[in-house]
Amino acid sequence: MKRVIVLGSNGQLGKTIKDCADTETNEFYFFSRTDLDINDSDKIESIFANSGFDYCINCAAYTNVEGAETNIQDAFLINAEGALNIAEACANNQVKLIHVSTDYVFNGKKQSPYTEIDSTDPINQYGKSKYQGEQNIQEKLNTYYIIRTSWLYSLHGKNFLKTIINKINDDAVLNITTEEVGTPTSCIDLAKFILHIIDDNTIAYGIYNFSARGYTTWYGFAKEIVRHYNSKKVKNVNASAKFKTIAKRPSYSVFDLNKTEQAYQELNSWEESVEALIEEYKKSNK
Repeated sequence: MKRVIVLGSNGQLGKTIKDCADTETNEFYFFSRTDLDINDSDKIESIFANSGFDYCINCAAYTNVEGAETNIQDAFLINAEGALNIAEACANNQVKLIHVSTDYVFNGKKQSPYTEIDSTDPINQYGKSKYQGEQNIQEKLNTYYIIRTSWLYSLHGKNFLKTIINKINDDAVLNITTEEVGTPTSCIDLAKFILHIIDDNTIAYGIYNFSARGYTTWYGFAKEIVRHYNSKKVKNVNASAKFKTIAKRPSYSVFDLNKTEQAYQELNSWEESVEALIEEYKKSNK
């Protein structure tokens, strides 16, 4: 039985890991930001030194892409310095780290799926802060898994899928951009991969891309959500040019999944995962 600390447990991924975790196989300790601020290095070290953790799953992050453009210090404090504090505590106490990163470390100019060894070039402050977090981890720790993921959605918190459903319930007409290409990723799928790493014991340390199979645009994602949730409302979803935003976003951030598929054979298509989550949403909202 392994002892696992999960940081950022009140976010959508942290909550999903809690939903999926087998507490009979391993011991899980869930810490929200209120429980443990990852910028309090002394408290992190104290907890790690006295708890005998085998793994740390770091879901704690500043994820407001637009907000990061004006709150640069906050984004780097959490995504870069916070990651450094966690890596140091892991290194000092022989704890393996599973850290969640982002497709936004890439600039989107490649136009073919990104591998784990492709050059990074983040084009917004969120991506830059997450990339600096990756660098900090790699400088301090050898026993790490950095998992880059994309377009996360779940039953928890605020995310694109829930926003679309809420707007459809209000009979809104949606104008969704077609100018960004990527892959929607269910937090359930990502949580299962993270837990698989812990249970498997043979997966090599390093950086891994994780998403569902395939790719789409935000417009395609929205249409698929509405098709499964209320097919009569598909006519409410319209394609649109890119909306004006403060933060630049990569126009293409699809992952090459070959490395991940060698370690994990349970990847779904993004359409399958959307359908499965909407079925869960319907059950929980009856």
